[in-house]
Amino acid sequence: MTAEAELPADAELGPHDDEPHHRSVSGLLNWLRAAVLGANDGIVSVAGLVMGVAGGTSDRQTIFLAGFAGLISGALSMAAGEYVSVSTQRDTEAALIAKERRELAEEPEEELAELAGIYRDKGLSEQLARQVAEELTAHDALAAHADAELNIDPDQLTSPAQAALASMIAFTLGAALPLLTITLLPENARVVGTVIAVVLALMLTGFASARFAEADVRRAMLRNVTGGLLAMLVTYLIGDLVGQQLD
Repeated sequence: MTAEAELPADAELGPHDDEPHHRSVSGLLNWLRAAVLGANDGIVSVAGLVMGVAGGTSDRQTIFLAGFAGLISGALSMAAGEYVSVSTQRDTEAALIAKERRELAEEPEEELAELAGIYRDKGLSEQLARQVAEELTAHDALAAHADAELNIDPDQLTSPAQAALASMIAFTLGAALPLLTITLLPENARVVGTVIAVVLALMLTGFASARFAEADVRRAMLRNVTGGLLAMLVTYLIGDLVGQQLD
């Protein structure tokens, strides 16, 4: 088998040459999925909160204040939780990469044999697996081992700050919907209008999360809407009960 000649600098791209790398696409989908889930949390948690308060009082200012406090505390909580979680993940990735770098420096032949074994286990012949391992090692040994053994890109470690910011923004956008709906609508349409807006939003987030996960769309939408309706119903009834006791 002869090696392919290098393409000239002005050669036209093939039909797939301009497609994004699989790892980049996977990372983007993970971010989008996290954003959808963050928005969904914001919708359900703040919808339940404002419906609970609306069950106990009709005062617009009280409802808004409670919902706004829930939005702020929820967004900060989501950001802090995401920052801690992703920081732990990043620390783990960094430790694994450092270990791999040390092993490459101390045991290069053993690491080369290990890399060749990985490709052999994937179906390559002994000779071709060794050749692939040698060429990848010559190009970038650390990147080759991090990818094959750890499924990590040393140059694209997860960012705790970005994850925290994305989670906070997603939660805030989701929470803003029930908060604005229940405070802007007139009192006689407040509860019904909020329920309708939340159901529509949950259908959208359920649809999006199912598409990202390649799952059943109708089941995801039904699960989302059922959970949201249950949260709003329970908190509204509790708020109504507590409101009656305080009157």
